[in-house]
Amino acid sequence: MAAQLGRRLRRGATSGAVVAAAVAALAASQAPEMIPPAADNTGGDRAIGAGDSTTPPADDSATGDSPYFTELPPLNTPNKPGATTNLPVITGPAEAGIPASVLSAYKRAEASIRSTDPACNLPWQLLAGIGKVESGQARGGGVDANGTTLSPILGPALNGVGFANISDTDGGAYDGDKTHDRAVGPMQFIPSTWATWGQDANGDGKKDPNNIYDAAQAAGLYLCDNDRNLALKADLDRAVLSYNRSTEYLNTVLSWFEFYRRGTHQVPDGTGVLPVDRSDDHGRGNRPTPTPPVSPPPTTPVPKPPVPKPGTTKPSEPSAPPTTTPPTTDPTKPTTPPTKPTTPPTTTPTVPPAVKVARLAPVATGPLTTTTGNVFGKAPTVAALDASGAPVAGVSIRFEISGTTDARFAGGTTTATVTTGSSGMAASPALRAGQKVGPFTVRATVVGRTLSAAEFAATVTERQADTLARLDGEAALTATTGTGFTQQVKVKATDKGALAPGVLVTGTVVTSKTATEASADGPYFKGEAGATARTEVFTTDANGLITLDSGALLAGDKAGTYFLKLTAPGGGSIFVELTVTAPTPTPEPSTPEPTPSTTDSPEATSSPSPSA
Repeated sequence: MAAQLGRRLRRGATSGAVVAAAVAALAASQAPEMIPPAADNTGGDRAIGAGDSTTPPADDSATGDSPYFTELPPLNTPNKPGATTNLPVITGPAEAGIPASVLSAYKRAEASIRSTDPACNLPWQLLAGIGKVESGQARGGGVDANGTTLSPILGPALNGVGFANISDTDGGAYDGDKTHDRAVGPMQFIPSTWATWGQDANGDGKKDPNNIYDAAQAAGLYLCDNDRNLALKADLDRAVLSYNRSTEYLNTVLSWFEFYRRGTHQVPDGTGVLPVDRSDDHGRGNRPTPTPPVSPPPTTPVPKPPVPKPGTTKPSEPSAPPTTTPPTTDPTKPTTPPTKPTTPPTTTPTVPPAVKVARLAPVATGPLTTTTGNVFGKAPTVAALDASGAPVAGVSIRFEISGTTDARFAGGTTTATVTTGSSGMAASPALRAGQKVGPFTVRATVVGRTLSAAEFAATVTERQADTLARLDGEAALTATTGTGFTQQVKVKATDKGALAPGVLVTGTVVTSKTATEASADGPYFKGEAGATARTEVFTTDANGLITLDSGALLAGDKAGTYFLKLTAPGGGSIFVELTVTAPTPTPEPSTPEPTPSTTDSPEATSSPSPSA
C-alpha cells in the first residue's frame, strides 16, 4: 500500500495544470452529505522519492506516519482583514470555523512558545492546519470543559500491515494496545514521542495526549525543535515533514495553514466541520490528490535547498521532500517580500481555573461532631468539578464558620482559603471546638465566583464521664455552723474506663439523695461578692480530677445532714455527706455561798465569868 500511495503522490504532482484541475475537481465534489470519519482512523502512507532505496524508521516522526485526513480547504478562502487581494469574499465559511476550546489551545501554545523561543516564530495557524489534518480539530471540538476529548482519539495499530510497524512502547498506557503503538489524541502523537514531548499545559497535573491544551503545546515545541525558524520555508517544510513524512501530508497541512492565515472564526465546541477523506482511502472515494498551497514567489529566484544524501542528515531532522516542483503563481506579478514576523507580547493567556468550575461537591466525610475543646476528627472537604464532572485543579476555595459558636480553624480564625490539588479536592484546616455546645455550619465557596456554596453541619457536645469516684475515702465532711469544712475532697472522672479530662462536673447541695432541687439553707459555696450559691460547676483537669480544697464549702447557720451531689454529662454521679452541728454551749460560772463572821455568831456572845 505504501508503494501504491507513493506512486499516486508522484502522479498527483506531475504538473501545475494537473494540480489546479485536481483542486477544482475537489471543490466541486464537496457535496453537502458527509459521513463521519471512521472511528479507528486506520491506515497510513508516506512519500518515497524516486531515488529512495530505504525508508527511515517511522517512529522518527511524531505520528509514526499514521493516516490523516486529506481534504483541502475550499477555493473561496476568506480574506484576511486588511489584505489587498481580489479573492472572492465569503463571510464566515464553515470550514474556517475552529471550535472555541481548540482555537484557545492553539493560541495559548503560540503565545507560550513565542515567549520562551521567539526565534522559532511559531504561528498558531500551523497548529490549526496540523490539527485539522490529524483529527478534524479534535473531531469538530468534541472536548469537555477541561479540553479533554470526550472519547480517546486513536489511530490504527502500527503493525506493519499497510503502514509502519512500531512495537508497543508504553504498555498500553496511552493507546490501550500492549502489542503495537497507535497515534493518540487530537494531534496524533505516538506514545514514544509523547514520552519525550508530552506537556501539562492546562495545569491539571497530567500530561494527557487526549487533552487539546497539552497536545497543542507539545506539538508546537516539537515543530520548533532543532532551532528551526518557521518563518523560513525550508524550516517550515522540515518541521511539518518531521510530523509525518509524506509530501501529500506536507501539501495538505500547508494548504490549511494558508487558509487559516486568511481568516478564521470561533464556533462552539462540538459544532466544527468533520472531514471525510483519509489517506488510507477509508471513505475517500475517488477524490483528487491535494495540491500545495499557493504562495507568492520571491522577486528573484531562490534556489531550492539541497536534498541531503542518505546518512548525512541529523537523526531528528527528516529528509527533504521528494523532488516534485509545486506550482507557483505567475512570476510576472509584482510581489512584496515577506517581512519577519514581529514577536507578540510574552504574556501567556490563561483560563483561570475558577472559571472552569461548574459546581462544588461536598466529599462525604461522615458527621462532623466533637466535644468541647477538642479537634474535629474530620475536616470539611469539597471537590471542584467542571461541567462534565471532571476535577479542576488550582481553584481557590474559601471555608467560613457561621453560627453561634466559638469553634475556630487552626490559628484561631473563622475563615480559611485552600487551593484544590490535582484531584480537584480541597480540605479545610483543622477545626477545633470551643466551650460552647450546639450546632453550627461550615460553608465552602469558590473565590471570585457566585456558585452555590457547599455546606457542612457541625455539632459540639459536652465532654462526658460515666463514672465519678472519691479518692479520699467515704467519710462525711463535718463542720459546725458558721464555719467551713476543713477536709479536702478529690474526685476522679472516667468515661468507658479512660480518664475524662475537661468534663464539666456540677456540684449541688441537697437535703437528701432523692432531692431534685438545691437546699434553701445549710452548706453553701462562697460566690462572687460574698453571694451564697448552693450550685457550682467544676472542670476536671488533664488527669480527670476535681479537687475541693479546705474552706471551699461553708457550713451555713443551720445544723443538719446535707449532701453534695456531683454529676457529669454521660451519667457519672456521686454523693458526699455533709454534717453540720451546732456548737457546744459554754457552761455559766457558779456563785459561792457567803461565810458567816465569828463576831456575829451566838456562840461568840457570853456573860463574864464569875471572879474567883
